Amino acid sequence: MITDPDVYTRGVPYEHLAALRRESPVVRVDDFWAVLRHSDVKHVLRNPKQFSSHLGGTQIRDPATEQDLGYVRRMMLNMDPPEHARLRGLLTKAFTPRAVGRLTERIQGWARELVAGVRDDGECDFATLAADLPLLTLAEVFGIPEQDRRLMYDWSNRVIGYQDADYAVSATVEADDVTDLARAALAVRPVPGPDGAMPDPRTRAGMPDLYAYATALGEYKRRHPGDDVMSNLMGHVEDGGRVSIAEFENLFWLFSVAGNETLRNGIPGGMLSLLSHPDQYRRLLADRSLLPGAVEEMLRFWTPVMHFRRTATEDVVLSDVDIRAGEKVVVWFSAANRDETVFEDPDRFDIGRTPNDHLTFGHGPHFCLGAQLARVQLRAMFEAVLDLLGEAELAGEPVRLRSNFQNGLKSLPIRW
Repeated sequence: MITDPDVYTRGVPYEHLAALRRESPVVRVDDFWAVLRHSDVKHVLRNPKQFSSHLGGTQIRDPATEQDLGYVRRMMLNMDPPEHARLRGLLTKAFTPRAVGRLTERIQGWARELVAGVRDDGECDFATLAADLPLLTLAEVFGIPEQDRRLMYDWSNRVIGYQDADYAVSATVEADDVTDLARAALAVRPVPGPDGAMPDPRTRAGMPDLYAYATALGEYKRRHPGDDVMSNLMGHVEDGGRVSIAEFENLFWLFSVAGNETLRNGIPGGMLSLLSHPDQYRRLLADRSLLPGAVEEMLRFWTPVMHFRRTATEDVVLSDVDIRAGEKVVVWFSAANRDETVFEDPDRFDIGRTPNDHLTFGHGPHFCLGAQLARVQLRAMFEAVLDLLGEAELAGEPVRLRSNFQNGLKSLPIRW
């Protein structure tokens, strides 16, 4: 049940996850071990020597071929120390205080512009509205021209289209509307085959337009650095080495797809959480000092990324369960964030909840590098909603994403 993507079109099966956790905090599901308890999830994530990101990648589904496995292993998300620490350290240094400060100011401005743009309409699809803020933010991080940012929207759609057919063939960008850099990438954008299917977007061959754009952008940044984070990264030299174009390509994939999709789902998810609990919405309207805590509760209550995989490097015992070397171990954030031993009344949405030790951004060496930017975007968007729209309500049925990985909304009609 917890791996069937159709189940999630009706909502995350929290009751089922809780029942499994009460039965055993580590349970066998299909061909993997599901880790459902908060403390066990933390243990797995902070011990890469026993639970590797690199051996099999971080997705439940095994890559189809050895070549595909080699491809995913080159991404920072699927690295173990010391390779992971080196690349993460360089990227951390690229997020200079000046760059982060400039991003924060622009994010706040963009959020207000987006909300102000629909204020007089009286209603909108909030999922559509929210989708543009992470695109604008990531375009700024990479120094991508604003007219090219919708490329990231299409790339993300095609990746989640692996489970939701509504997104499998996403091509909203036209060649006349973008830069020469983007036009060259669009020239190699894949099209459906004779059977109507697109190439697997979780392989390099399935995203040739993304990699064409990333290669050209990385080379351009090296020759013409700007004030953006990725220019900082490409210009940094440490111990005689620097980020290669191949490494830049994989970072580009990680940010433009994974970084985009998480916020694109997290912002509407936070909104639906408020709409479903009008007492908490009014509480926040009355006291804006609660907003930082409300954002943390949104992240806990609507966990955007529901799980990640590790692979056991040796025989190990976890919560009295014997796990063999080479077996898949999948930490389930949606379950850990509702663990009743950590969160009092975990199924209650409480914007004043404290402490709130949620694991939405992970834990250990792979703690989400974009956590600070994600929080800034959530706070900026909801501050704009509170200031400009006041109290909103549902204007129709939300439509959920068909995915057992991303807790997403395809549509969230609201009115005010």
